[in-house]
Amino acid sequence: TKETSGYYADFGGLDHLERAIAEGFVYAGQYSYYRGRCHGMSSADLAADRFIVFSQNHDQIGNRMLGTRLASMVSFESAKLAAGVVLLSPFIPLLFMGQEYAETAPFLYFVSHTDPELVRAVREGRKEEFAAFAWQGELPDPQAEESFLQSKLNPSLRNTGSHRAMLEFYRTLIGLRKSTGALAVLDKNSLELSRFDDSLSLAMRRWAQQDQALVVFGFSESEQTIQVALPPGTWSKTLDSADEEWMGPGSTAPEHLESNGAATLQLCGESFVVYRLKASG
Repeated sequence: TKETSGYYADFGGLDHLERAIAEGFVYAGQYSYYRGRCHGMSSADLAADRFIVFSQNHDQIGNRMLGTRLASMVSFESAKLAAGVVLLSPFIPLLFMGQEYAETAPFLYFVSHTDPELVRAVREGRKEEFAAFAWQGELPDPQAEESFLQSKLNPSLRNTGSHRAMLEFYRTLIGLRKSTGALAVLDKNSLELSRFDDSLSLAMRRWAQQDQALVVFGFSESEQTIQVALPPGTWSKTLDSADEEWMGPGSTAPEHLESNGAATLQLCGESFVVYRLKASG
């Protein structure tokens, strides 16, 4: 989202995402600008199945001033990219209600307290909480019934346009995660990451026994050419978020990568592609 106010000041770099995938926690004792002190402990020795990962949850959305969901803040392509990062990671994924079809209704912070003093404290506390952020607009009253009503889901959206495409995209991603051994295993030790700061790209190779998969994430808004170090062999494309099937601009990545130790591909902006190594013999 490119937000840098409040606690978002501590995140947003490609190196942060690389560390999150490789280890789990981003902060392992280094300095936190938001907190004004060193923060965190290393989680490198914790198993992957100890982590639940997400791009949205009820805290992250409900604690935004206007309860804005990711699908209402970023492009359709970027929302698909976020889905790929979560579902193809070596951790247990969590999807927030409606995320799978790009729900647009906000999820506001709402309460139904009977103690007037508690209601006042909640209202004042919310105002103080947002002082560190640069959000614009009027803070919705958490005690108002309208705040609750605005937060209701619109499940019928899943049958229309881009919402339907997103739902099918999530289904396909989940199916790919289940059917591909290298993507199904919850193991941080059977993966290799390569970061490309110039192109804002991150390559992730994962393996399980003889099965190998390559995922290349592209966070640049423009097309990039990326050379990735790979074991020799023929790598076949199994999914590209830029495909027209997913209402993307059209894939530029080749159907196959022939690697003699490295391979080059063109990646659309705000997209990711998945390859699988073809077994020899």
